[in-house]
Amino acid sequence: MSEYRYPSEAIILAVTFLLLGGLLVLTAIPTFCLAPALVIVFIAMAYFSNQSHHRQIMQQAQLVTPQSAPALANAIETCKRRLDEKDVEVYVLNTRERNAYTFGITEPQVVVIYSPLLTIMDEDEIKFVIGHELGHVVLGHTWLNTIIGGMAGVPSSFAVAVIITLIFRAWNRACEYSADRAGLLACGNLNKAVLALVEIVAGDIRSQVQFQNALAAIDAEDDSFTGILSESLSSHPMLIKRIKELQSYAASDEGKRAMAKRAGK
Repeated sequence: MSEYRYPSEAIILAVTFLLLGGLLVLTAIPTFCLAPALVIVFIAMAYFSNQSHHRQIMQQAQLVTPQSAPALANAIETCKRRLDEKDVEVYVLNTRERNAYTFGITEPQVVVIYSPLLTIMDEDEIKFVIGHELGHVVLGHTWLNTIIGGMAGVPSSFAVAVIITLIFRAWNRACEYSADRAGLLACGNLNKAVLALVEIVAGDIRSQVQFQNALAAIDAEDDSFTGILSESLSSHPMLIKRIKELQSYAASDEGKRAMAKRAGK
């Protein structure tokens, strides 16, 4: 399912692995022989941490089933069909934050939706959120993020650590563009996809005036030095860039074909 993968994602991932190997060889010779063992240790730690977090979510959040939340379960099934994903669990976590995330190394991987999203978003907007998280699962971001993160933790010089971190963050940002495309394909409505992105940051949007004001505030981040610096260290692109990229994809022949292919599912 790579047809909607953001073009730069695979290139940045390849560069990340090359740098991880090359820089460790050149600058961390004393510890290089231990690197494979350390990577295995980090991955094992990540696995057990994921298992622990899964148990915690099972205790604190509500598993979405046709019995517990029929409408949400139906929306999830639609997203899964459109993105050809089957083995995933979705939970709703009662909190004040507006967010969603996915985690897991082995199947079933888990999507967690924060409860406020369900009160401010309609069905199509929720489908975008679900589809975005499913995109991370389908495209392998979830388990790759854990593995690469573990490798980035291998002892090395400060300069190497900085370079690896910056490249890793660049890959994370490319993954977000890919996942946004998946969200669009899942909901099938560009306007709803954009509105969902804005509402995660700005909260409930009830009028066009509110939407335009929120969008103007988001757009202003692109012009500030602080915003640009913050983005280079972040795992997510600036929101206005995500919106513009999504609009560009929806208008492209590639995007139109992908949306048409899934419209009837």
